[in-house]
Amino acid sequence: MNKKVMALIGAVVIIVAALGIWFMGSKERKEFANSANTTENKQEMFKDNNEDSEENIAIIYFSATGTTEKVAGYIKDATGGDLIEIEPQDEYTDADLNYNNNNSRSTKEQNDESARPEIKNNIKTDNYDIIFLGYPIWWGDAPRIILTFLDNHNLDGKTVIPFCTSGGSGISTSVSYFKSHYKKVNFEEGKRLSSSSSEVKKWVNDLNL
Repeated sequence: MNKKVMALIGAVVIIVAALGIWFMGSKERKEFANSANTTENKQEMFKDNNEDSEENIAIIYFSATGTTEKVAGYIKDATGGDLIEIEPQDEYTDADLNYNNNNSRSTKEQNDESARPEIKNNIKTDNYDIIFLGYPIWWGDAPRIILTFLDNHNLDGKTVIPFCTSGGSGISTSVSYFKSHYKKVNFEEGKRLSSSSSEVKKWVNDLNL
């Protein structure tokens, strides 16, 4: 076999090998691109789901001492919802919250069924289908400022899940009042919660939202 033939064969071998390497590289590049696109799509889907959850759920709460606020934060962590505080026009002082004093502000309010303390901030509820409504229990019931909120917002057709904090009193009295006075709102039974993040997380998970 002369040198020209051998050189020709060698050139063909090199070209075939180069084409094989190029083809394999092209295939790997395509698989990598498909993998990247799949990962990106999953990330976008996860992002969209999170955004939907945040827009759909709100945790609206009133907290005079910080206890209910802490629990509301745990619910936000478990749901990804928006955290919204009900801010009183006039903040409650320690003297206002003295339940041993019959002349304290909170005592007078709780003894007056018509009392509706003013809310300072503008709370928007239109974009939410599910609302967690949190409050402390005062004299066995919800603070009157919660009724201010309910009176001033149209929650008809929405699901409202009450939760409360207290030293011992339950939530049933306040929920019964809500159901009897705001009949077009879908109130759940609600729950009295402690400041335990694990308890709050389990309760939220059991709701199957």
